[in-house]
Amino acid sequence: QVQLVESGGGLVQAGGSLRLSCAASGRTFGNYIMGWFRQAPGQEREFVACIIWSSSSTRHADSVKGRFTISRDNAKNTVYLQMNMLKPEDTAVYYCAARLGGWYYTSPNEYSSWGQGTQVTVSS
Repeated sequence: QVQLVESGGGLVQAGGSLRLSCAASGRTFGNYIMGWFRQAPGQEREFVACIIWSSSSTRHADSVKGRFTISRDNAKNTVYLQMNMLKPEDTAVYYCAARLGGWYYTSPNEYSSWGQGTQVTVSS
């Protein structure tokens, strides 16, 4: 069973940076797609970025392109989301997700495993 544990959230001023981590366990992740999603109060969960584990190929939402970068460390079984130039509208709970096989899926319905989430708050 896949287990995902996020960490690294917190309170930061606008323009600042945070790095989120997602420690993955329970499987060999070579055939997995890993994603980051976020959900603000009263809003639907939205795609942020995903990475194809085997190739490290990535896709990012337009709203975060040039500011956020998803990456993975194979030796640590960990996926990262480096967030720079943060804005108040980036405030949300950020979730790590995983699915076996596929391509650049951007719908949360395509992912079968989820972490518990980590809060990111950006003050203006």
